[in-house]
Amino acid sequence: MSTAEIRPPQPTATDVPELVVGFDLDMTLIDSRPGIKAVWDLLAAETGVAIDTELVVSRLGPPLTWEMANWFPADQVDAMVARYREHYPEHAITGSLPLPGVEESLAAIRALRGRTVVVSAKYAPSVELHLQHLGLDVDEPVGDLHGAEKGIALREHQATIYVGDHTADIDGARAAGAVAVSVATGPFTADELRAYGADVVLNDLTEFPAWLDEYVLEQRLSALMERLSSYESLVVAFSGGADSAFLLAAAARAIGPANVVAATAVSPSLPVAELEPAAHFADSIGVRHVTPHTHEMEREGYQANAGDRCYFCKAELVETLQPIADEFGIEAIATGTNADDAIAGFRPGIRAAFERGAITPLRDARLTKAQIREASRSWGLETSDKPAAACLSSRIAYGIRITPNLLARVDRAEMAVRNHLTPYGVQNVRVRDLGESASIEIDANLLGTVDNSALVELVRAEGFAAAAVDARGFRSGSMNERLTNPDRYR
Repeated sequence: MSTAEIRPPQPTATDVPELVVGFDLDMTLIDSRPGIKAVWDLLAAETGVAIDTELVVSRLGPPLTWEMANWFPADQVDAMVARYREHYPEHAITGSLPLPGVEESLAAIRALRGRTVVVSAKYAPSVELHLQHLGLDVDEPVGDLHGAEKGIALREHQATIYVGDHTADIDGARAAGAVAVSVATGPFTADELRAYGADVVLNDLTEFPAWLDEYVLEQRLSALMERLSSYESLVVAFSGGADSAFLLAAAARAIGPANVVAATAVSPSLPVAELEPAAHFADSIGVRHVTPHTHEMEREGYQANAGDRCYFCKAELVETLQPIADEFGIEAIATGTNADDAIAGFRPGIRAAFERGAITPLRDARLTKAQIREASRSWGLETSDKPAAACLSSRIAYGIRITPNLLARVDRAEMAVRNHLTPYGVQNVRVRDLGESASIEIDANLLGTVDNSALVELVRAEGFAAAAVDARGFRSGSMNERLTNPDRYR
């Protein structure tokens, strides 16, 4: 068994809680009025009681027993509730519709690596039926809770935000210590919700994704800066990519550029074109830039190029940077690992860095790749839209022994393709070395608009016997698709 297959405990601590958003159901996520009215109309017809069903559906929110008591004697309420629930699955579910912005709101939470919980006063089985019928992507449905009682479930699921349309939902959020977000799609106006004490009032859920993105980014950036400020000095493993560039800029802001060292490892696996821009970026923010040479090529595990290759590369990097940190009296080495990397499922290098004491401030602040790019744009960083640029070894098919000549051949081939496609506005180019043949990956939107044969000839001119353009386009980490047993390296 290789060193990379020994699995120590993985890092789990973060500086911000997991994003968990709770939602009310009726008139927050769904317009259930038509279906609920149909059931009340049935009860009125069965019992002969004159129920104002329009009034009933105008004040949804409280428990069913409360509303039922307005129309039936106390000794009949339980029986009428039971009858109502008998009718509900057949007559209420299909008549309900999602409110505008629901799917986009749930997708926004997913994009931020968050979870969702629905906490409703509605009968729990009915909550599940509504969600299933509409195909709403919710992690946990909870029913039979009203007002401040909702705080029980919200605390249990560690929700930090609760969204509802009723003043009782604000009570639930308050009871859980969550941010109370109100939408004016139910019985209360925006002014009434605001006067009652909502932290945030939106017209409807179409406004929620933009609010959530801004709110969560602010929270995570604050956590990042607080963590960075806790160090007197840092060495940042600076590849020149968007993540490490943002981390470098954040560290310079937090503790001052004089207390930060940017270290760009120079080796055959670094694309030649990356070094100069990295030096320029570090200089532009006033950070000392060092370029130590790493010798991952001397590690058998790296040369062998099995699924754990990245483990040996990252181990070499951190072990090379440690003497630099010691020389400058710097207490920590930070890498640009982000929240997406941490759950990508195939990152042996993350574990190698963790074992050697490197810190991951971006991951600890739960910052995603998209958030890092957004924050970089707001800071005016030139790397905000820089395409991903993994090391050259990621282009070599697993099982093919890595040599400097193979890396240089891939580098030359990629530069040739990129130069050829520059007029087309190309972003991503990969030349995957499959042995004597090569697979060319370019942005999917360029497929069919460029001359594939010209790209093939450019790549063959660099020493490949054959080449072909991948019809699926660029895919980050596509070499991992070729592993027969990737789980052993996760």
